Amino acid sequence: MKFSKKVKALVVAGAIAISSATPAHAVDLQGSGASFVDPLLQACKAGFAKATNHSYVYTSTGSGTGKKNSDSKIGDFWFSDSAHTAATKRSTIYHAPIIAAPIAVLVNLPAKKDIYLSASTVAKIFAGEITKWNDPAIVADNNRSVTTTVYKKDAQGNAVKDKSGNPVVLRSGTKSVIYTLPDQPIKVIYRADGSGTSNNFTRWLNGVAPSVWTKPANDAFTTAFPGNINATGNIGRIVGANASQGVATLAAKTKYSITYAEKNWGDAYGLRAAYVGNASGNFVFPDSGAVSAFLGEASQDADGIVTYDYKTNLAGAYTLGIVSYMLLETSYGDKARGAAVKQLAEYILSPACSASDPKLGYVVLTGKFLDKAKSQIAKANQ
Repeated sequence: MKFSKKVKALVVAGAIAISSATPAHAVDLQGSGASFVDPLLQACKAGFAKATNHSYVYTSTGSGTGKKNSDSKIGDFWFSDSAHTAATKRSTIYHAPIIAAPIAVLVNLPAKKDIYLSASTVAKIFAGEITKWNDPAIVADNNRSVTTTVYKKDAQGNAVKDKSGNPVVLRSGTKSVIYTLPDQPIKVIYRADGSGTSNNFTRWLNGVAPSVWTKPANDAFTTAFPGNINATGNIGRIVGANASQGVATLAAKTKYSITYAEKNWGDAYGLRAAYVGNASGNFVFPDSGAVSAFLGEASQDADGIVTYDYKTNLAGAYTLGIVSYMLLETSYGDKARGAAVKQLAEYILSPACSASDPKLGYVVLTGKFLDKAKSQIAKANQ
């Protein structure tokens, strides 16, 4: 699998032909779901309208709402950052994985310094086991020699691979870090709404630290929480907010807080993304090469559902990369409307969409993943 970059972690697919056939009249589409994709969809509106004469409105309500709206046929298209496998899913709905990005562990600390967190430390913080910033585990992560690996990238930001298919290391080394952590309580902020970001984040926590995060993934963070989230010590210290923008906004207003969201939300609200430890023992920042290396280890089934390898030993892999699914219909009652939805999916995959705002930190699938997305999109509107 290959990925490309458009500033920061923006990775956009190679050219894909947008359907040239356009209905005689413009179609106004309605979409809803994951807040993860919202900035990209908003940025691509004008270009899509110019290319196709169609328009769309997208309501950023969370993956849970996207799934429910697809069940109830509310709107024309939907996005979810987690697979829709519930019994309520209609047989005509299927997955097209078309956008990806890193989830960042975001902190609001007074010191403008890089912070390093091992996977087990992250799990213990969000599980409520570590409650202060100067906890010995966080101190140990940030006062030590840390190893980092950076992969060579091509002109578009792809992690270059050798003949064996392994990412080529540009540089690797160790450095000593020293960080005097504040003696302050950690304010944990989670997604309160049904969220594919929460599903992916809790799936990662369970995958990298199963002895700490003992419950399986869920769109509801509180359901996946491994202890009693309403325990006395958690009330007021572990709090929720709706949507990616909501958690980023609250974290930006709350000193000594930590949250999880797509990296672009952290960039927008001045939150610092942590270097996160992986199975090789390296600490990795969520950049394009690191995310593409991790997603290169992922697999897809016949339905387009992605399985990640959280225990990959690739030294520079950032293991918190995720894919967002566009939920599509195999058969639209209104064929003209279905054709417009299909054009939208194709446009999102095209370089034209990414060029609308190169500052956004999105990862859009290329290579084998792009081929899979194209084949999934082709099933729509039969």
